[in-house]
Amino acid sequence: MSTLESLNASTTTVESTSRSRFNLLNSRLYPWVIIALASLFLFYKYVLQIGPSVMTNQLMQQFQLTGAGLGNLAATFFYSYLIAQLFAGPLLDRFSPRLLTALAIGLCALGALTFPGAPSLFDACISRMMIGVGAAFATISYIKFTAMWFKPSQFAFVTGLIATAAMAGSMAGQVPMAYLVETVGWQNALYASGIFGVVLAALFFLVARNKAEPVAAQVVTSSTIRLADFTEVLKQKRNWYLMFYSGLAFTPLAVFGGLWGDPFLQKAYHVSNTEAASLVSLMFLGLAVGGPLLGVISDKIGKRYSIMLLGSMMAFISLTMVIYVNALPISMVGTLLFLFGLGSAGFMLSFAVGKEINRAAVAGTVVALINTGDAVFGAVTEPLLGKFLDVFWQGKTANSVHIFSLHNYHIAMSLLPVYLLFAVGFVLLVKRGQN
Repeated sequence: MSTLESLNASTTTVESTSRSRFNLLNSRLYPWVIIALASLFLFYKYVLQIGPSVMTNQLMQQFQLTGAGLGNLAATFFYSYLIAQLFAGPLLDRFSPRLLTALAIGLCALGALTFPGAPSLFDACISRMMIGVGAAFATISYIKFTAMWFKPSQFAFVTGLIATAAMAGSMAGQVPMAYLVETVGWQNALYASGIFGVVLAALFFLVARNKAEPVAAQVVTSSTIRLADFTEVLKQKRNWYLMFYSGLAFTPLAVFGGLWGDPFLQKAYHVSNTEAASLVSLMFLGLAVGGPLLGVISDKIGKRYSIMLLGSMMAFISLTMVIYVNALPISMVGTLLFLFGLGSAGFMLSFAVGKEINRAAVAGTVVALINTGDAVFGAVTEPLLGKFLDVFWQGKTANSVHIFSLHNYHIAMSLLPVYLLFAVGFVLLVKRGQN
């Protein structure tokens, strides 16, 4: 073959490859490919966030932790998450979302890979904080790519799928993770999750692409970050009420499912680690169902506040029965946990309310403020509940692990129903401000 023919063949190959890539980018399915990858990031975030709940005894033994110590270790995720999310939005607006998202996934994976071999509690906290920093990009990245690749008319539906991806990850962080922990050990289970993250980061970087002109960006954020926008949002009392409502309504589910629910259920209902994880998974299933269901109902009847109130009351009654009525059959416990998750899903309406009571130009700032409530209450409550367990602990241990009595759990977990009652109060404050 002559040199000219070789050059022509090479050119044809390059043109063919470029044409194939161009066809992929312009395919009607390509936006869904990107959102599927962004959903996997959300899924991965919640696997890592919820994972410690099925390895509490192992972590307490490994790092010689008290209840408060375990709570603080788990909560380092929220500490770093809270700070990082303040910068995630502006960074994704200014720089390449594709690159930043891939790096964020990679940081989560690095945290998961270094945590099992951490030589000290300090090193374990650093690993957990790395996961929190990376995870802070998950939701905002999902919304950013939705804004880039979907029409404004599709925006509400696509962003509504966040709950499904998040709760799928939460459920995966329960039964499958519990099975891995029992089968291969907690350290190998985390190594496996770290490898998954490395693969996902590489896949996201290779497949995802930025779009030059976002088609729904006006719905989410502005390319210019103005101090006046922050001031406007912060001056609105109802935004603060929504932040407190969202944090108080969601934290009981996050804390019960993310750390303390599994050991409590094992103690109260005499079930195995895997069985307890299965029960907690029903709670996340309820949230996954309730998110879109309550959203559709509120759109149909136009009474978001009523649904938020009823949801919090349903969650309060269901959780209170699970905590204090310990003679219930396991099937009833599962049903109540499902209803607890279903009612807790009302917190997601806070984003719709926030969008409705503020200008569209500051919608992104409002979402960030409301999200802050979830992170703050989560960061405070996990170690606080652990501290209550320590205060009332009777000194019993097994294999250097503190053994808490059912009475200890009853006292400590009283925080969670109280949060839900306060959530009801903040909904009423938001509603009153409407008049």
